[in-house]
Amino acid sequence: MTPSRTVLAVDGGNSKTDVALVREDGVVLAAARGPGFLPQSAGVDAAVDVIGRTVRLALGDETAAPPYADHVAAYVAGADLPVEEERLRAELLARGYAAEVAVGNDTFALLRAGSRTGWGVAVVCGAGINAVGVSPTGQIARFPALGRISGDWGGGHHLGEEVLWHAVRAEDGRGPATVLTDVVRACFGTATVEEVVVGLHVGELAADRLHTLVPSLLAAAADGDAVAGSLVERQAEEIALLGVVAMRRLGLLATPCEVVLGGGVLTARHPLLTSLVERRYAERAPLARLVVARVPPIAGAALLGLDRLGASPEAYARVRAHFRGEEGGAQPAASSSGPFSITGER
Repeated sequence: MTPSRTVLAVDGGNSKTDVALVREDGVVLAAARGPGFLPQSAGVDAAVDVIGRTVRLALGDETAAPPYADHVAAYVAGADLPVEEERLRAELLARGYAAEVAVGNDTFALLRAGSRTGWGVAVVCGAGINAVGVSPTGQIARFPALGRISGDWGGGHHLGEEVLWHAVRAEDGRGPATVLTDVVRACFGTATVEEVVVGLHVGELAADRLHTLVPSLLAAAADGDAVAGSLVERQAEEIALLGVVAMRRLGLLATPCEVVLGGGVLTARHPLLTSLVERRYAERAPLARLVVARVPPIAGAALLGLDRLGASPEAYARVRAHFRGEEGGAQPAASSSGPFSITGER
């Protein structure tokens, strides 16, 4: 008998929202990508609206009404605190998207997508930076991840701000000379860095363009610019700190442990940043195994949803194969581990 229960998987990030409708046997029935998921700036209602519109896009039916699935597995940015998770969960339940709803931070989806065992540590460095750890017993280590006010440093937007900060100081004489002045001018097409600062201040330039400075920052660091190099060193340090601290909290430093790396800054695999990160983990957590997930976080959200349904190993393998583009060739593998439960305290 063909399984009929379904999961609506959601991976919501600052720049996009991915959804996938997945059957209990692991068949992906529909998938689509929508705009960014921004509950903290746009509000919970607007963020959940994005999910609904993207689901209807996936179904090819703008009039499709909920429920859309038996279970919603939503792992999203902006769900950094228990109260935020609960607000999103309550809104999804109120909309009737499914009778059962699980909401968590998107780092959980990254971990589930990349870990062979279902536990370990995930560190994401994309627009922002965050990490989560899950022990073999389900204990959790998390961080508030609210930006600088919660001790965070790094991610694409923050790195862009740092590039601009150093560039303007180099230009006006308050800081050391750096090629980052040329990087900023070239990126924004201005004659001076000061023009960029003023443009951002008066709203003529969009602040979200700052993250586009990151590739040039990495290139400048690789070419030997001291200021750029110091920023990349600091970013590598923060990426290592998050993972090592999470492992320490969970007692995993003396255990072989996977560290799943995600987010655009890390998945670009720039040789300099990658080597700096690898060196730091080798020094502080020599048993850690750094991996980049072969499937996107939306696959991790789907797998977490299948965990709730108690799906078969074949279903997990089928989902992974789909998101690797290997339709029809799925076989159960070590990475398609069975369910695990996210329990424990923040």
